[in-house]
Amino acid sequence: MKKYPINKEFYPQANFYNPIRSARLAGWVGSMFKPPKKLFKDSEMKVSRIKAKSYDGGEFEILLFEHYGLSEPAPCLVYYHGGGFIFGAGDYNYKIAKEYALSLGAKLIFVNYRLAPKHPHPTPVEDCYAGLRFAFENAEKYGIDKTKIGVGGESAGGCLSTAVCLMARDRGTDMPCFQLLIYPVTDITMETASNRRFTDTPVWNSELSKMMWPAYVPDRSRDDICYAAPMQAKYFGYLPPAYVEAAEFDCLHDEAINYANAMKGAGVLVEINETKGTMHGFDSMLDAPTTRKVVATRIEFMKKYFG
Repeated sequence: MKKYPINKEFYPQANFYNPIRSARLAGWVGSMFKPPKKLFKDSEMKVSRIKAKSYDGGEFEILLFEHYGLSEPAPCLVYYHGGGFIFGAGDYNYKIAKEYALSLGAKLIFVNYRLAPKHPHPTPVEDCYAGLRFAFENAEKYGIDKTKIGVGGESAGGCLSTAVCLMARDRGTDMPCFQLLIYPVTDITMETASNRRFTDTPVWNSELSKMMWPAYVPDRSRDDICYAAPMQAKYFGYLPPAYVEAAEFDCLHDEAINYANAMKGAGVLVEINETKGTMHGFDSMLDAPTTRKVVATRIEFMKKYFG
């Protein structure tokens, strides 16, 4: 932490060991992540487990968050967790999902997509697209307002959020009303200055990205590479309004900003928030003062489109 002036409030995260250093170990560890049992006994929120079908006939799990007393039809956030496309959701993801739902007066669809390396691209993003389609196609059944369905996630989840928007555009299907992109992965080339600089930052760095990409995208020649790495898209227009957040000491900082600017240049409404003194995954410390301010900014953005 002496090398990088990260806010002291995030020091407890400094010693986090990321098992992605071994792709095989990471895949095994990632498969062990399960929703905590207490999630289904929450006094404020009903959480239902739903099996959904993907493009290949395979199944993945959706968790539907509905807080008691919510008026219907309600807005809905389709949320995609991070984890380098390899790890399942952790406690932080479920906690922030609940906070989003409660603060927004919205339902939330939590997509537990299948994971690499067992399920490389395009399976994770196709599962996420199927999760978005589930929200639109089952809106009446679950009391969702089809005009107020947004997508969002952090890191790999940010990548998946904008990827499903690209897919909806290219496939001519319903478009979310916004995209919330939290320090998103966007660029498989890893040629940015922040990737060159941040090779040893806590939680995540470019050395780990070098291990992530081959596990997630073993074949870079695919025609649909832009749905794995959105900076590879040929055009960035006709996408929903976006909030793009970049952490100061994060190897993904520049690719988040580059993607935001690419969308802005194509006429998309974009809000950029460069958080100071932060590293990748800083918001897993939900009670930290900086995190509280940043989460409030995210919620303010989403409320503009949820009404």
